[in-house]
Amino acid sequence: MMINTADSDVIDLLSRLSSDRDDSRVSVRGKRAACIRDVRICIPRIFALQRGSGWPMLAVAGTRESWMAMSEQRRICRCGALLATDNRSAECGPCARRTASDIGTPPRVPKAFWDSNEIREALAARHFGRFLRAYRSAHEPEITQADLGHWLGLTQGQVSRIERAKTPVHDLEKLDRWAQALGVPQRRLWFTLSRQPSDTYAPSESESALRPQTQVEGDDVQRRQLLKSAGASAVMVGSTLLQGSPVRAMSERERATARPDVEIREMTQRFRRLDNRFGGGHSRSVVTSYLTSLVEPRLKETRVDDLTARSLLTAAAEMHQLAGWMSYDVGQPDLGRRHLRQALRLCQEAGDDALVSEMFAGMSHHAAYHGAPEAAVDLAMAARQAAARSGVPALQSEGAVMEAHGLALQGDKSACLRALTEAERAFNATDTSTTPQWLSYFDNAYLSAKFAHAFRDLGMYPEAEVFARRSLEMSEGYERGRLFNTALLASTLAGQRRVEEACATAARAVRMTESVRSVRCAAYISDVGRRLKSFRATGDVRSLYQQMAEAGLPTPSA
Repeated sequence: MMINTADSDVIDLLSRLSSDRDDSRVSVRGKRAACIRDVRICIPRIFALQRGSGWPMLAVAGTRESWMAMSEQRRICRCGALLATDNRSAECGPCARRTASDIGTPPRVPKAFWDSNEIREALAARHFGRFLRAYRSAHEPEITQADLGHWLGLTQGQVSRIERAKTPVHDLEKLDRWAQALGVPQRRLWFTLSRQPSDTYAPSESESALRPQTQVEGDDVQRRQLLKSAGASAVMVGSTLLQGSPVRAMSERERATARPDVEIREMTQRFRRLDNRFGGGHSRSVVTSYLTSLVEPRLKETRVDDLTARSLLTAAAEMHQLAGWMSYDVGQPDLGRRHLRQALRLCQEAGDDALVSEMFAGMSHHAAYHGAPEAAVDLAMAARQAAARSGVPALQSEGAVMEAHGLALQGDKSACLRALTEAERAFNATDTSTTPQWLSYFDNAYLSAKFAHAFRDLGMYPEAEVFARRSLEMSEGYERGRLFNTALLASTLAGQRRVEEACATAARAVRMTESVRSVRCAAYISDVGRRLKSFRATGDVRSLYQQMAEAGLPTPSA
């Protein structure tokens, strides 16, 4: 590209403005070379683009005096564009957005940004495409769809389609990712963000205390209220971890008399009660922080006799197991697997066959949930072998019913029914006085739910319904489990084409999501919606889909 000018001052200015550009080589006729990117945008208005034979040429319109007078009156962006008189920054709008795009993050906005009428109305409509349009328009100059797509991991065309779509996006995983990328505050959303502020803390293995964390408005209050229901100790530990206060080191005297395994088990019980009531999304971060700052250092530093050491190992295994279940519950299966593997290693090191069986059973459960029936069967068989060594009938029953579910997913009806019979036989031989405390959840209702899953996946819907109804005769304090089993019952009714009953039951499950934060809950309800897809023209199904959408739950596409 040729620039026709004999004015050395203009050439010098162009060279300075383009010193950080390396995209296009511009040859300056008669003087020197300069690098300028995107001439149409970056060259000020005093230049006019001329086309001739060969390379396009830029002719300078104006004299040295007129150019210098203008540059003295108006500030110039580094790209060469004249800055607006009310622009107090050092960059023009396109360059400011390009800078943000280069580092892959959206521009920071004040709190008042989220209180504007356009933003509030768009989010209140629960249409993320409408919100994206409002978000772009709220910036001056307006953010392009290409830049927005860069931040969200989308193409410009995808952003355009989302904005223009009549039906809003209902995929919670996508909505969660986009909302967090743009920094949308929880108070403005109709769904619950999966990652809380404390989740962003990733301590190294050498760290034993948390760094101070900045909490989103209302989030720390909500967590402390939840922890209060678990007791005074949980409030103390939870608030210390959440606020980043340093953990006080134990004195030598305290170290000699304290039983860390007892404390860890007490905390695990409290966290488990919170998990059962509200889902893993509420307290997973606190559990992870407790493991990092308190449990892991004790495993490395404690010098005790063999018996106490084994007790500490199994206590840590139980908490890792809980963290694994919570991670699965919030849609982080990789992290969940790591926690369960660590729990398995700890209880194997401690020589506790009962806990080894429990860990294998948990892994089998999640393999079945994620559609890997072969792995589910293999892990269940490992659980049964460890259970036999432990001599605990309840664990033998659990391993057998996990195997039955995996076999049902494989379509092996005879082997599945045989495993269910073995599970029932072992359960009837259970002695509650010898059953570990951490296995107290494995009761008639829990086993009935597993039977219902197996029968449903075999296509035996009437039998599945019987056990699904029995599974709802459960103890108080298991709100998430009640939601699971309600959705399970709805799926058995859908399988029998009893649409009205299935929709009414599923609607009850949808209402329960108001107090339970769980990706698995959303998945179970979405599964019911999928099973009812062929009846979507009926008023009952349309009403259910509407309720699901209003609760932020994904519905089947047309």
